[in-house]
Amino acid sequence: MTQDLKKLMPQARATKTGPVTVEVPGAVAVDGESIPRRNAKAKDGLKLTPNDDIKTLYDILRFSSAKYGNAKAVGSRKILDVHVETKKIKKMIDGEQQEVEKKWEYYELSPYKFQSFVEFEKQVLDLGGALKHLGLSPHDRLHQYASTSSQWLGMAHAAFAQSMAIVTAYDTLGPEGLKHSMLQTHAKIMFTDPHLLPKLVGPFKEAKEVTTVIYSTHKDPVQKDIDALTSAHPHLNVMSFDELLKLGRENPADVIPPSPEDLACIMYTSGSTGTPKGVLLKHRNVVAAIAGVDVIVGPYLGPGDSLLTYLPAAHILEFVFENACLYWGGTMGYGTIRTLSDQSVRKCKGDIREMKPTILVGVPQVWETVKKGIASKVEAGGAITKNLFWGAMAAKSFLLNSGLPGSGLLDAIVFNKVKDATGGKLRICMNGGGPIAKETLRFISLAITPMISGYGLTETTAMGALMDPLAWTDSALGEPPASIEMKLVDFADAGYFATNKPAQGEIWIRGGGVSEGYLDLEEETKEAFTEDGWFKTGDIGEFDAKGQIRIIDRKKNLVKTLAGEYIALEKLESVYRSAPIVANICVYAALDQMKPVAIIVPAEPALKKVAEENGIDGSHLEELVHNETLNKIALKQLQEAGRKGGLAPFEIIEGVVLADEEWTPQNGLTTAAQKINRRGILKKYEKEVDHAYGKK
Repeated sequence: MTQDLKKLMPQARATKTGPVTVEVPGAVAVDGESIPRRNAKAKDGLKLTPNDDIKTLYDILRFSSAKYGNAKAVGSRKILDVHVETKKIKKMIDGEQQEVEKKWEYYELSPYKFQSFVEFEKQVLDLGGALKHLGLSPHDRLHQYASTSSQWLGMAHAAFAQSMAIVTAYDTLGPEGLKHSMLQTHAKIMFTDPHLLPKLVGPFKEAKEVTTVIYSTHKDPVQKDIDALTSAHPHLNVMSFDELLKLGRENPADVIPPSPEDLACIMYTSGSTGTPKGVLLKHRNVVAAIAGVDVIVGPYLGPGDSLLTYLPAAHILEFVFENACLYWGGTMGYGTIRTLSDQSVRKCKGDIREMKPTILVGVPQVWETVKKGIASKVEAGGAITKNLFWGAMAAKSFLLNSGLPGSGLLDAIVFNKVKDATGGKLRICMNGGGPIAKETLRFISLAITPMISGYGLTETTAMGALMDPLAWTDSALGEPPASIEMKLVDFADAGYFATNKPAQGEIWIRGGGVSEGYLDLEEETKEAFTEDGWFKTGDIGEFDAKGQIRIIDRKKNLVKTLAGEYIALEKLESVYRSAPIVANICVYAALDQMKPVAIIVPAEPALKKVAEENGIDGSHLEELVHNETLNKIALKQLQEAGRKGGLAPFEIIEGVVLADEEWTPQNGLTTAAQKINRRGILKKYEKEVDHAYGKK
């Protein structure tokens, strides 16, 4: 049976019945709180290790090498060339339309080249020997300031094999945040990417404890960047990953295995406001996280599965999932957000069609892009294609909901062509990092493969909820992993009480994945963590009839409007995001106004289509977004999406701002984890927001 599950092609329906969580046996009811709940499979005690031999991340590496041997473990692509294309576009500058040149970069990439589990372990141990030879000792810290790659994971495990800890920082972190993380953690060595070397010159003026900088080798470095860094800081030893590996092979060293209580990682939260907080994660926290998710999705995953890894490894979801993938024996192929699709590369396939993954983890914006890409192709295919596709979607939904056969035939006739856009082999995809529109979740789940949901925080090592593929639903996030327990605590301000039917309140989490706090932040730690081990998430939730958790609000994103009603910004964004014209969205509710407004990055093909249908001239985003007629059409489209999504009248937006550029970590309008930077967006579009509210 277990082996069958590992080859299962699930469908978007629940075949498992019965409760998935239970109240903790013997727990005493407390006023203002629900009784804590656990995963039904961990009723009598939390599961803190995936098996008796695994207590640390070093044990995961050793286990995977011994069990999976010469199977493919990790794979990478090298950048062969960068193609620059220049186009002329019209843009509004100081109120006047002008024609300017704009450059687009497209990458040409090699095929994937893989290392086996044995080869990966050997490389890790060699790198560990090099770290020791460079004078590093147990409990020293390696700073990981780089994008996701197999070399990132290799460097992390090299540190673990010598009882060192890693410090993670997003590769988009600015100089102040980077300097703060270096000074606070006293890191002695840094792993980075060649293009980030110029960003180190400033922070290193104060952060002088780092003596060695290692740069990745997936892309060739620019020699003048190395020279500029060593010229400004002569004490620095700058070398490539390949040079470090050679040094380790020439100077082998015994492993110094860490203990479960040793610090594994100081992970900086991706918050877009204030100084990032360093969360302290021990080996036992990460191992418990792997054990917790293994109980839910482990039966479905194993050797033969492949995962496309492209989210930031400095984000807890990616960090846990990559290490879990080592444990399951899956193959990881590394990619980037910029090179996922064929449209973003030249003379090669995008990462997703090159890798052909069976498992894909994404954030809402990625899934919206996938959905809108498919929908635009369908719409462009003519009336017959369009009617066939949407008819098949409705029929498949009916068949699955009623338990009738026939959905496989629809896949063969209609949807297998769609599945090819994601490589054709996807069995399970997962959304994490934020709420996704229900319409998008259903679209992906019917057209491609069931989308399961995940929920967690850095402070809980990504533990919160995860959906069992055979308990699929579009109305809850899933069940708590087996390594944690969860309770709901009254939030009276907004009327969320444990005595409500169903019980509602702020989600508190306790268990193996929960951190002991923040680095050097005693007050913040006391505020967020209780003495008996609970972490206060700030998220408002409720359990459904099966015991699955739903997120219904977030404390900090609840805004009380002039009407006296609370508006949940993230909930509204997940609903409005389903509108065809939206590529990304930030909802803002002013305290002195009755209703919210929305700032959106328009989906360019959808905006052009609307412009064409209404006789509006313009070939590029920059000129179309300033058209008042288009603005009114966009507003109407969003209002219709809001009503269709069941929003209350006070939640329907009264104005919209069309942004003229994509929001990225590079321009500071999203975090590295692809979450919107509310403060940055509102600051940039302050005048336009006032205009949307009718202010002069």
